[in-house]
Amino acid sequence: MVLKFLKHKWQRVTAWVLLILTALVLILAFFVNLYWSPILASKVKEVVLKSSDSLYTVNFSSAELHILRGTIVIFNITLKPDTAVYNRRNKQHLAPNNLVELHVKRLTLSHIHPFKLYFQRRLEIGEIAVDEPVINVSYQLNHTRDTVLKQNKTAWQKISKSLHSIHIGTILLGDVKLMYKDYSGNKLAISELKEMNLSANDLLIDSATQTDRSRMLYCKEIIAELNNYTANSANSLYTYKFNHLKLSTLTSQLNIEGLSLRPVNTGEFFHKSNRDRFTLRVDSIQLNHFDFLNYHKYRIISASNLILTRGSVEIFGNPNHFQDGTDKIKSYPSVGLSKINADMKIDTALVRHIDVLYSEYNKKSDKTGTISFNNTNGRFLNITTNQAALQKNNISAVQLTSYFMNRGRLNLEAAFNLTDKSNTFTYKGALGVMDLKTVNTATMPLSMVKITSGTLKELSFDIKADGTKSHGKVLVLYNDLKVVILKEDTVFDNLKRRPIESLYANLFILKHNNPDVASGMPRSFYVNGIREPKTPFFKFMWQTLLSGIKPAIGLDKKTEDTIVAMKSNKAIKKQNRKIKKEKRIKRREARREKRVERKLLKNEP
Repeated sequence: MVLKFLKHKWQRVTAWVLLILTALVLILAFFVNLYWSPILASKVKEVVLKSSDSLYTVNFSSAELHILRGTIVIFNITLKPDTAVYNRRNKQHLAPNNLVELHVKRLTLSHIHPFKLYFQRRLEIGEIAVDEPVINVSYQLNHTRDTVLKQNKTAWQKISKSLHSIHIGTILLGDVKLMYKDYSGNKLAISELKEMNLSANDLLIDSATQTDRSRMLYCKEIIAELNNYTANSANSLYTYKFNHLKLSTLTSQLNIEGLSLRPVNTGEFFHKSNRDRFTLRVDSIQLNHFDFLNYHKYRIISASNLILTRGSVEIFGNPNHFQDGTDKIKSYPSVGLSKINADMKIDTALVRHIDVLYSEYNKKSDKTGTISFNNTNGRFLNITTNQAALQKNNISAVQLTSYFMNRGRLNLEAAFNLTDKSNTFTYKGALGVMDLKTVNTATMPLSMVKITSGTLKELSFDIKADGTKSHGKVLVLYNDLKVVILKEDTVFDNLKRRPIESLYANLFILKHNNPDVASGMPRSFYVNGIREPKTPFFKFMWQTLLSGIKPAIGLDKKTEDTIVAMKSNKAIKKQNRKIKKEKRIKRREARREKRVERKLLKNEP
């Protein structure tokens, strides 16, 4: 068949021409590869040196040019900073905050135009693929704002003598291994990231884009994705993890899915810490208009809003906190915010469908009680530590809607003064209709009181407070309140009723309704509270409300003092009875010993 095809002279001539052309292309490719590698190495080194002002140097072992495929493959690339140049700039206060070291075994450049680079000095690449790069980044806060060298040149101006432009369609970095060392704090913080992918689209450096602020590092968009990240806190008491993180510079949006913060077991935690124990789970976190470049350079957190969607926050009060002599003022939101070691400004934080649970252990009942605020929605305004922002507005406002014990609707408004040294704040709100028996999961273990009946109509409050005191008004409207007083049952490890005390409380102490009659004037109370140093923020809020709720249901100061005195007298009488019983036993034993002694004397010979 082949011989038949080549029987004509023109066919044989065509075949020979094709063979010769193929041989010429192969020979040309061989010599291009032979001379291309040093040319490319020289160009790349020159561009890196000029664009970084001699801070970085780049080397690679070899490069292969495949003309027919339009591909260049570069092997064993190393990008390193020149420490001498860095130290010199550091003395001049011009050193960057971040230093990068890069190792790549294989880099593939596709859809390239090598002759454009050589003859027209235009570097055009369709795609750059980097497989399994190893990146080491060290961060040191050398300065808090942009610094430039004296010549104040852009990247394009620095490379313009060597290249007219650089254009890369797509840059892909797969399975990145990143080690990040942060020297800015009191202690070196090291983070190791795996399962990380980076991509950049439409990188263009030319005379038109040198001042284009819509681009990040001259790229139209940079996307970073990180999967299945897990790490431990510095004190090893918590493990935090998330399933997926994505950052896009085009949308200025950071998304985190499946975030959780889990503490070590309860016994180990409270053995090592005097703080409350937190457990956090959030399905989705979204940070909008996030200025990543400022965060990367200077640890400045700036965003328009933060959205937390679906999750829970569980707080377990430390049963040993009374042994800690430190002032719990740090538990105030305004104080905690000021302690954040970062320049932060978030205009609005939105919470959607978040459950908040607080649990506390009562040694007297040997039980744990829990109160919950379910399906919490709302917003926090002006979350900032930025001094310029605080001068314009120093109030952080909170508006929340929740369901107390998953039943009564709670509307809450609060405001915190972020610059007042007295830590002033206000809070007001209203809790709607609910069956009071619902709160037994908290009152039984924590107060050893069981509510057998009662309907809350409304609980409203308006309180002003600071770091040491509080005052305001509390109103609680309810009907048919009845309770049972409990005590510990040591035999069955349970709580049992105290019938006499319960009868006395319902007959002589409790006011079963407010108002007493349907058309009557309801009882409202003005409250004044003093915060002890050992009392944390949320407990102080609750104690203030309780100081208005207790007199409303009949437990005013006089009644409480009477009950305490009665309990004291009862305890004294019980102790006296015990002492008398012990004396009687001793007397009986003494008489028995004397009788035994007399019998022994009679039996002696």
